[in-house]
Amino acid sequence: MAAGDPVPGVRLRAGEAFGVATGAPVPDGPDSVIPVELCSVEAGVLREAAGGVADRRPGESRQAPNRPPGDHGESHQAPNRPPGKHIRRRGEDWSAGDELVPAGSLVSPAVLGLAAGAGHDTLLVHRRPRVAVVVTGDELLHAGPPRPGRVRDAIGPMLPGLLTGADLFGTTHLRDDPSALADALTFDQADVLVTCGATSVGPADHLRRVLADLDAEVLVSGVACRPGHPMLLAVLPDGRCVAGLPGNPFAALAAVLTLLRPLLDTLGGQAIRAPVTAWLGDAGAHPHDTRLVPVTRAGVPVGHDRPGSLWGAALADALAVVPPGHRGGEVELLPL
Repeated sequence: MAAGDPVPGVRLRAGEAFGVATGAPVPDGPDSVIPVELCSVEAGVLREAAGGVADRRPGESRQAPNRPPGDHGESHQAPNRPPGKHIRRRGEDWSAGDELVPAGSLVSPAVLGLAAGAGHDTLLVHRRPRVAVVVTGDELLHAGPPRPGRVRDAIGPMLPGLLTGADLFGTTHLRDDPSALADALTFDQADVLVTCGATSVGPADHLRRVLADLDAEVLVSGVACRPGHPMLLAVLPDGRCVAGLPGNPFAALAAVLTLLRPLLDTLGGQAIRAPVTAWLGDAGAHPHDTRLVPVTRAGVPVGHDRPGSLWGAALADALAVVPPGHRGGEVELLPL
């Protein structure tokens, strides 16, 4: 029998054998499959080599052909195996109604293959969130080195690689103009509008006033976290979200990891990730706020963690979440 052939209409009795290829259906009656390399055919009689059946994955069976050239009928030792060891039974991997992967799992190539193997033609999935980015600031340069009074935009180039699981529509650069910012927030093709800068309370920080004019509901208005405390989350009347990132690059990265990425994961239907922890010694904890400290995988601080610099983050594997008053112990890590 070859793979793909119909189930043979025979039933084997004690002492009888039937040739099957790997993946072929097995007739009724047999309790094991003998691999062909442990058999020899002599005068038309199939003989099992001494010692039983060699270890083989379930279902891997082969047709017993005539001896290949050079095979003089020697027997090969193999350990005994329990009945059924080399036969793949119907329903042995899963039963009807079993949950193969939990809801919220990423549909990886392996998940697609598993679904196809279980007989599914389509899967119900969450759509990837659509994101538009707005970078604000009169002081920003988008090419060349910084110069007195002007700094390079470090957040805009950083964001696309951080928006995993989302579709980025593009990045808009604006001066500190409330009217232009309000116009940018009317972009209705995005599920999430990410603004960079203008989240604080200075004269050029227009985001809160613009959101109030648009009748947005502010859900997060600053957090007790350093860097990143001016971060903001609001919902516009039509249901679109606005994630306001601080203008300092390291503070913006902190807001992405603690606010924006969890938002995108939720909108995309992804399961909550299990926390990763490491032991961290005294890392200069803040008396009242949580600190995010760039560290290696082993929990060693790398330094260079000023809010306006990404140097420490570029050298680190993760940000350690250091609670107020921490002097040593297990802390959560936010992988970079």
